[in-house]
Amino acid sequence: MIQGIAIEQDVNSELNFVKQSLLSRAHLQKIVNETGLGARVSNQQAMATVLDDLSERIDVVVQAPTPNSGDVPTPSKVYTISYRDADRNRSLKVVQILLDSFMEGTLGGNRRGSVTAQKFVEAQIKEYEVRLGDAEQQLAEFKKRNVGMVPGGQQSDYFSRLQNEIDAVKKTQTALGIAVTRRSALERQLRGEAPIAAGTAPSGMSTSKTGPQGGGDTFSRIQETQAKLDDMLLRFTEKHPDVIALRETLEELKQRRARELEALKRGDAGAAAASGASSNPVYQSIQLQLNQADVEIAGLRGELADHQQKVSELRRMVDTMPQVEAEFARLNRDYSVTKAQYTALVDRLEKAKLGEEAGASGLVRFEIIDPPTADFNPVSPKRSVLLALVLLAALAGGAGTAYLITMLKPVFHTAQQLGDITGAVVLGVVSATRTVGNAISPRCTAPG
Repeated sequence: MIQGIAIEQDVNSELNFVKQSLLSRAHLQKIVNETGLGARVSNQQAMATVLDDLSERIDVVVQAPTPNSGDVPTPSKVYTISYRDADRNRSLKVVQILLDSFMEGTLGGNRRGSVTAQKFVEAQIKEYEVRLGDAEQQLAEFKKRNVGMVPGGQQSDYFSRLQNEIDAVKKTQTALGIAVTRRSALERQLRGEAPIAAGTAPSGMSTSKTGPQGGGDTFSRIQETQAKLDDMLLRFTEKHPDVIALRETLEELKQRRARELEALKRGDAGAAAASGASSNPVYQSIQLQLNQADVEIAGLRGELADHQQKVSELRRMVDTMPQVEAEFARLNRDYSVTKAQYTALVDRLEKAKLGEEAGASGLVRFEIIDPPTADFNPVSPKRSVLLALVLLAALAGGAGTAYLITMLKPVFHTAQQLGDITGAVVLGVVSATRTVGNAISPRCTAPG
């Protein structure tokens, strides 16, 4: 459950630590003194030999757990301490001393080492807190001193910002040129013949009911005057005063209409209402598009001025902005490194405390599976093999001894052998014969 949360040590490093703790010179000297292995040691060189031999015969093996899948708990690591000696009781005592030292000294040393490590990490955290505070203070003061020149958020460096503003100026100028061109085209359409011609409606479409002297636009009054003139010609002749007056009025209105059309082509706003073109849907549509083009041009000109102003400001700061950005990047980098180290130390301290609490609460503990034990039969060699080897060695030793004695003290077994070796004539052989009472009587025989 605490895997990945608490700090876990590597199995090999733990084994090396256990071995180094149990097989240290001071600890081996303690074992020698308590077990009597150094009773016959007379000098330091012999003691060093005893300690080296003891260290070689002590074996500490760890069985690492095999990770399981699912909800099956992971098995614990098993440490095995073994020692081989000619004395069974002494081997048991040595293993017991090693076990007690492992349970008391090594684990206590681990706890003390954990506490020491936590104190060290806490001291480092306090130091990094001071560094982090200093870095934050320097960064804040730098931002205050260089307000408006420090890039913020995703803003790029000085030269990128300058290039972006220059590109924005070019893009805005292009858009402004297109908008001006479109406005000119709309203005030419508005002053052209189409809206003016569309503004000349048939006589039956006139809605104005005013007389020649009444209100309404000029085109409507022309239509009304023409209608009255036609009506009076049905009743009067051309010489009638009213007919003459209407013809003069109609001619005057036509002249006014011509002047209004000329003024409309020139762009006179009052002429549009007077001529009746302002009520024309075509004229209104073009006028609306023209107004929108004016608004777009005004917005683009404002945007262009803003970008040009920013370009000018950036060009004025060409000698200071790169230095400010470089200093800001350095301060920001130092702050990021210090913060990362501080965060890592805090995380490690929390894991160490969690691991210590887990050990104190029994989640991580050491238990003795088997106490020190030793078989009553010798480990090596096997008794039957040993007896056979001893018998063979005795036989070989006896035969060898007899042969050696024969070689050192040769014996002549026959008279012929003596004569052959010495070259002398053997006249007789004197031998001894034991009789009753252990008396020895000589007996002499002559050869053939």
